[in-house]
Amino acid sequence: MNVESLRNDFPLLTRTFHGKPLIYLDSAATSQKPTAVIEAESEFYEQKNANPHRGVYALSEEATEAYEGARARVGRFLKAASPDEVVFVRGTTEAINTVAFGLGRSVLAKGDRVVSTVMEHHSNIVPWHMLRAAPGIHLDFVGIGDDGRLQLDELDRLLALKPKVVAVTFVSNVLGTVNPVREIADRAHEVGALVVVDAAQAAPHRPIDVGALGADFLAFSGHKTLGPTGIGVLWGRSELLEKLPPSEGGGEMIREVHLDRVSYREPPGRFEAGTPNVAGAIGLSVALDYLEGVGFEGLAAHEKKLTRRAYDRAMERFSDRITMFGPRPNGDREAVLSFALRGVHPHDIASLLDAEGIAIRSGHHCAQPLMERLGVPALSRASPYLYNTVDEIDRLFEALAGVEKVFAR
Repeated sequence: MNVESLRNDFPLLTRTFHGKPLIYLDSAATSQKPTAVIEAESEFYEQKNANPHRGVYALSEEATEAYEGARARVGRFLKAASPDEVVFVRGTTEAINTVAFGLGRSVLAKGDRVVSTVMEHHSNIVPWHMLRAAPGIHLDFVGIGDDGRLQLDELDRLLALKPKVVAVTFVSNVLGTVNPVREIADRAHEVGALVVVDAAQAAPHRPIDVGALGADFLAFSGHKTLGPTGIGVLWGRSELLEKLPPSEGGGEMIREVHLDRVSYREPPGRFEAGTPNVAGAIGLSVALDYLEGVGFEGLAAHEKKLTRRAYDRAMERFSDRITMFGPRPNGDREAVLSFALRGVHPHDIASLLDAEGIAIRSGHHCAQPLMERLGVPALSRASPYLYNTVDEIDRLFEALAGVEKVFAR
């Protein structure tokens, strides 16, 4: 990977803040967009803007072709059996809500159990919480060890209770932990449970093969994967999507509507009510082209180098005054660097780093149950990506040393 060359593809990285060059280290929240993606969205509005599927005129047919072409591209990215297994949604949140709502109406009944984990993003917790009220499910959580990895013996104990669903993140947005999804899926299927995978933090960093993972449903967001905001993907096995009721009703998702009855289209159209985000879908397909053009192998090597550099600099400069959360960098983990600096609140760290042009995240990272497990109210998080450099990691820890000095006075 030629990182300096790649950086030229991301126009926002040329900006300065407070007179300092931007160091963007919040890609776990949202990634920056290459020019190719920005231009693809613009080109749709300039040349092909029409409502797909609904018009018999040439422009609408062009829009339909572009939209369905994007669906096919996402299907190839996921190694789906068919493009019809790909549903376009606004993001991972809507995808998981669609699955939870549908299963709550078709599969889950009062007293049934759903198993999740304490490291989940709220998007993979709150929708299941909503089903506690109706239909009245039980919700159980797998804990983590001090190394930031799931306690699979606890998973086995909960699986013995015969849950109907296991909902698990592929990669933790706080710890960087890469969960053994295939192993979890195999154990879940042995007791008849469906497996819902949150791949929002995985898709930007590693190839996804839904068949090899053993997932039943999987979701990811375009905006974390170099793509536009407001577009995401729900993938589901075709036989499951066919049985899943829609979560929204409206135009285009119906087969027939009468005053006394309604029938729905086959998937994926059943789940795409209203005018779709065609430009977003096209932008996402271009983003996947770009990402695969970079190459996941080179990306993984680059991110491991940045992660090791961060750990080295943390220990050199702060020793036991800093706590780095998650598995050690020599294991299978992603470049999500959550940390606590003794005596300094994460919000103060983020504010002072911002004055140096460095953008990191602070807070509970939409993972409050995990914060409770870790015994912290909040954490600082730096999440580098393909466009970040070793020098930027060094500058992060130089600036952190300055933050520490401010609070030592």
